[in-house]
Amino acid sequence: MGGVIVEVEAYDGDDPASHGFRGKTRGNASMFGPPGRAYVYRSYGVHWCLNLVCGEEGVAEAALVRALEPQSGVERMKGRRGLDNERLLCSGPGRLTQALAITGAYDGLPLDATPFHLTARNGDVQVCASPRIGLTRAVEAPWRYTLGRSRFLSRPVPGASRRRA
Repeated sequence: MGGVIVEVEAYDGDDPASHGFRGKTRGNASMFGPPGRAYVYRSYGVHWCLNLVCGEEGVAEAALVRALEPQSGVERMKGRRGLDNERLLCSGPGRLTQALAITGAYDGLPLDATPFHLTARNGDVQVCASPRIGLTRAVEAPWRYTLGRSRFLSRPVPGASRRRA
């Protein structure tokens, strides 16, 4: 079950919008590495959010996975989300984790072993950078990265027309 990641947001330890900004805690420890692990946290006590830890061990760097274009296991995702619209299955970090059944139990797990399976995309891709979404700090940082103008994004890229990815 899965698809193509079409939207992420970057965070690092020097970023006031980052969970790692104030240092390592029991709740954010996975964000401090080692790299290649999942950092999963609860947002506003409601939704789980999946991050891919990127920095070297001891450094808080991660990419929040905001959206995915569903490609396999779509019927199971529809059942978990209770809807038929494929565009809305994984277009947002909470929707994505609900569709993929990711919970806090995934926090700290390696991204190169079951239940995860990440592979590099073949060929060239068009990546757009824009400001991150829904923040009150460091709002100017252009650390939201989207795959072209995919119709599966959580929100459109400002000033860009939509097209299918």
